[in-house]
Amino acid sequence: MVSSDRALAFHSYVAPWLAPVATWATQDLALRFYFKRTEVLGIEHLPRSGPVLLAPTHRARWDALMLPMAAGRRVTGRDCRFMVTTTEMMGLQGWFLRRLGCFGIDQQRPGTASLRYALDLLAAGGQVVVFPEGRIGRDEELIKLEQGLPRLASMAHTRGLEVPVLPVGLAYSHAVPQCGDAAALCFGPPLRLAGTGKAAAAELTNRLAEAMRSAEEAARRSVGRPLGAN
Repeated sequence: MVSSDRALAFHSYVAPWLAPVATWATQDLALRFYFKRTEVLGIEHLPRSGPVLLAPTHRARWDALMLPMAAGRRVTGRDCRFMVTTTEMMGLQGWFLRRLGCFGIDQQRPGTASLRYALDLLAAGGQVVVFPEGRIGRDEELIKLEQGLPRLASMAHTRGLEVPVLPVGLAYSHAVPQCGDAAALCFGPPLRLAGTGKAAAAELTNRLAEAMRSAEEAARRSVGRPLGAN
């Protein structure tokens, strides 16, 4: 069950009046008219119930619209709860994001409050999205992950909560998506934390980075921009 105190502290919830409007505006208008084609690969790997951590690559702001399209309420009957930076939770944008279930984390001073709130969501059977790279990256260097997601998986494991970590790759026809591009999202097979402690978290980090790159390669092939072709 989600702690009411933590939910109140983050002011994060899914507004029943706003979520359907946002779904229509993003999926039926923005994605449909901006991209000539959107494709979802590996959908068989996406759990339809129970807690899950979605771990996508981060290539454009469009990623935040692609994920609900591929894994949101129209597909699984539940919402994507995004962990985002505290800077994104400011002003009018933050007002909307909070009412769409997003919650912030301070990347400069990451505390345990955001992780504990994410853990509450997972314990309630929720679907939590964490961008493990921590920023948008458009180069082809090896994927480097921050420690927030492995730490969250370790906390869940310590609580006795087995949470699959689903690697996700996203790609567009151009590094900076343009109107008329193709867009693709690929789910990879779920990963699980093997053991406890820092060694297990480090091992998960390595496996996840490789799995995210593999999923991204599949997505890039789908849009006609394989790795090495910029």
